Amino acid sequence: MSRNNFNFNTTYASLGDSFFELVNPTPVKTPQLLLFNQAFAKELGLQMDQWDGNNGSFPQELAPLLSGNQLFEGSAPMAQAYAGHQFGYFNMLGDGRAILLGEHIAPNQKRFDIQLKGSGPTPYSRRGDGRATLRAMLREYLISEAMYGLGIPTSRSLAVVTTGEKVYREEIQDGAILTRVMQSHIRVGSFEYVNHYLTKDELVAYTNYTLARHYPTQVESANPALALLKQVLIQQVHLIVHWMRVGFIHGVMNTDNMSISGETFDYGPCAFMNGYDPAKVFSSIDTNGRYAFANQPGIAHWNLSCLANALLPIIDEDQTKAIELAKDVLNLFPNLYTEAYTTMMGAKIGFNQNQLSEEVIELIKSLLNWMKENQADYTNTFLHIQSVLIPEGIYTSSFFAEWLLKRETLLNKEGSSKEQAIAIMQLQNPLVIPRNHWVEKVLDSVSYTNDLTQFNSFLTALQSPYLQTTNIEIYQAPPENGDGFYATFCGT
Repeated sequence: MSRNNFNFNTTYASLGDSFFELVNPTPVKTPQLLLFNQAFAKELGLQMDQWDGNNGSFPQELAPLLSGNQLFEGSAPMAQAYAGHQFGYFNMLGDGRAILLGEHIAPNQKRFDIQLKGSGPTPYSRRGDGRATLRAMLREYLISEAMYGLGIPTSRSLAVVTTGEKVYREEIQDGAILTRVMQSHIRVGSFEYVNHYLTKDELVAYTNYTLARHYPTQVESANPALALLKQVLIQQVHLIVHWMRVGFIHGVMNTDNMSISGETFDYGPCAFMNGYDPAKVFSSIDTNGRYAFANQPGIAHWNLSCLANALLPIIDEDQTKAIELAKDVLNLFPNLYTEAYTTMMGAKIGFNQNQLSEEVIELIKSLLNWMKENQADYTNTFLHIQSVLIPEGIYTSSFFAEWLLKRETLLNKEGSSKEQAIAIMQLQNPLVIPRNHWVEKVLDSVSYTNDLTQFNSFLTALQSPYLQTTNIEIYQAPPENGDGFYATFCGT
């Protein structure tokens, strides 16, 4: 991998400087490559001539490039402008600590944004220093790669570089830069910015650009803005159902954190639920539970209404008609989500889409009610149903035994064998997730001892979460005392 390794073709620059500010990364003191995602680099078509995987080391020649001290050939560094509703309140935002190097074209012709996160201040930094902590960047690397392993649309992590500099937050921490890769960083908040601050013509151009980039089959639609709204809605339905499948709580579902491509990103205060609680919140700043686990579908719908509002001027010249057309699309969300969620939950207990009778739906509801009452572990409950784990505790109760009998009766009624049911469940129910206590444990190990051994072992397990791999059992147990007062922070 060298200065000319990325195949940059940055189309975002063609939109004009109203959409971004050109800015170079701020050099750091002593960049050192700490993590490099070799498998992902190969997918991107990056040439790794210097790679020596036998001794577990990384080619430090990459550190100046992946820190921004040196620029890749063909890069066009910029900070993107966007706005957003944060906890319901509108703000002008923009990339305050991230710089887009450019758009890389992979061998399969897919286009990816290559972004350095923590690469220094930009015109949008406000009072921030534009830097990121090592702990926060390691966390995003770990969680994003875990989400990819779980089969959930997500940003990816290519590398983490330590900077040799300190970052001042609640306490002094080591600094780091993450190389984040996405289909694009276009957000709902991007359209809010264009609608609020730019012209109608620029909103038309931005809509056409986004359709061409993400939904090219819709470019010739009679109403491009409405087509975009519908496509984003469909993608978000699928994404949120995935989150609900694995007990993922994003924690900060502001409109600037909802991607138009339907990818999960900005992992600051996210966490995975242990004991099932629909009202569960981990984020320290979500004091009112706005982004609680069960609220995520509703918030996604609300965010989509913000996108619709931003697109109204180009949906129709007649404002009243534009509102009605947008409402017609937004009203698709509840039924699409309910259908997708019910199908997913049915699969988690072994029923396919054609077997979701009212009896099966009631079976799902009764299970979730019991799980809530008993704070049953969200991941392991389904593994007990799948007969992966040895029954103990609440899983030896009379209710659970009776529930399993009802399920078996309904499977027999549908003509489905135990083997068929397990095959369905195995695609839905991970054996391991990034449990919060393990995430903290491996981050502590790196932060305090500079030892990546535990981090890498955990990462390896998370990259194949549906496979019964060696030593996976140590990651399956929930924390002894539950989550207690565990809280997450945005890491900025």
